[in-house]
Amino acid sequence: MQESIDWSRPWYDAVRDAAARLTPTPHFRDQFSQQAAALGLRNHLGLPLSFVPQEALPDGTAYEQHIGATGCVPTRDNLHDFFNGLVWLSFPLIKVQLNALQAAQIALDGVGKSRGPARDGATIFDENAALLVVRDNADGQALVAALREHLWHQAFVERRAQWGTDAQVWLFGHALMEKLVAPRKAITAHTRIVLADDAFFTLDHAARRAWIDATVAAQLATHGLDTSGFTPMQALGVPGWWPQQDDAFYADASVFRPKRVSAVK
Repeated sequence: MQESIDWSRPWYDAVRDAAARLTPTPHFRDQFSQQAAALGLRNHLGLPLSFVPQEALPDGTAYEQHIGATGCVPTRDNLHDFFNGLVWLSFPLIKVQLNALQAAQIALDGVGKSRGPARDGATIFDENAALLVVRDNADGQALVAALREHLWHQAFVERRAQWGTDAQVWLFGHALMEKLVAPRKAITAHTRIVLADDAFFTLDHAARRAWIDATVAAQLATHGLDTSGFTPMQALGVPGWWPQQDDAFYADASVFRPKRVSAVK
């Protein structure tokens, strides 16, 4: 299963350190639990985090509710849950906050057929989010504006020099990581913009990841979450993430679609 992952791909930078600490074994759950214990990871109730077989989830109990109540993360032997574990080990503060939001909503409203905006936002974040850290200056704001307006040529071509130095993409969604095992041009992330000052860009990789984890978790705790804050971004459109990113690549309107114009009533 894990042999299908090309760890040289730049989109796995965010979780590569956690993956590198694994040894080849079909039982990655135990190694995840060992890493979580070594890092002292706990859920929002202060319970130690561990990874357990899917069968440990009681019938009738919601997945997020179980993690919130026990600290135990039901984990199947598949790529989806493998990447989920890596994200827990890489961004534990964000994961704890997302779980706390989900568990609180379930306690308030039950599981139900409709998750509501808060749980929808948390689910999208958990499954498909990319975190775009942008230098907080005029150029950074212009890049963000281009992305939000779906001005793809401006964002990815005209402003290409900003990527990597003034704008860095950190994948978070574990379903997004799973999809990118077999990369396709149309794979699109729900992107959350994170503004950072100059000091962030002087940090080493581990310190930048820790800053992102603490900063975004604090934002979620303070402001909550819904679906309105995301902007779409094609993963393979990120400069340097795919070969042959020429004008024709970005001119493919079936993937790099213009923003819809709302009908005037």
